[in-house]
Amino acid sequence: MKLGGKHALITGGGTGIGLAIAVALRKADAAVTITGRRADVLETAAEKHGLTPLVMDVQDETSVVDGIASAVSSHGPIQICVPNAGIAEGRALHKMDFDFWRNMMATNIDGTFLTIRECLKSMHDTDWGRVIAISSIAGLRGLKGAPCYTASKHAMIGLIRGLAADYLGKPYTFNAICPAYVDTDIVPQNIDRIMARTGMSKADATNVMVGANPHGRLIAPEEVAETALWLCSPNSGSVNGQAIQIAGGEF
Repeated sequence: MKLGGKHALITGGGTGIGLAIAVALRKADAAVTITGRRADVLETAAEKHGLTPLVMDVQDETSVVDGIASAVSSHGPIQICVPNAGIAEGRALHKMDFDFWRNMMATNIDGTFLTIRECLKSMHDTDWGRVIAISSIAGLRGLKGAPCYTASKHAMIGLIRGLAADYLGKPYTFNAICPAYVDTDIVPQNIDRIMARTGMSKADATNVMVGANPHGRLIAPEEVAETALWLCSPNSGSVNGQAIQIAGGEF
């Protein structure tokens, strides 16, 4: 598959799932802009993989509006929009302050809304487009100990399904990918939180996360990337408004 002439923008594209998707799309000849808040991380990834780095904070409307306008000016209309930037952290509701709630919502759902809104402005000028939101298995079921995260990822899928309904019959599709636990930098961070909260050993805390995936292993970021790439393939136009699980056997 070749995506030459297509411009992709991926938020949170400097590491993890976002970077894996960026690399896959670049290998398919798309021009790829990766965004994030850490310039050094973006520049390292961009230099290694032939990507374009863009410092952008998805919580800040002005940053998103100006950043995406700059990307369009540099590489043309955005035809592949991947809202990937997110926060994954658990906390019991009765121990949660409003700042924790708002910070997660501002990134996970407000950031997704702003990114898609701004990308659609240039996508409308083209005859083909793909919006691929990176949600979570928590967007389809309750994740114990993480009600805020669960709510934000459910909201993301609702947004995607609403957009799919709005654009029926047009040459743009809107889908969400819903991974279970993926082998990214978030995993050791969550292992540390489990150890601190429960007093478990590192091995036992690791097993909590690995064991949550039915097939007994962490998911490789490249598995998610291949799904995103497939959603950009020539015969993917009838896949629309879907929440695609990559979860090792979840139902």
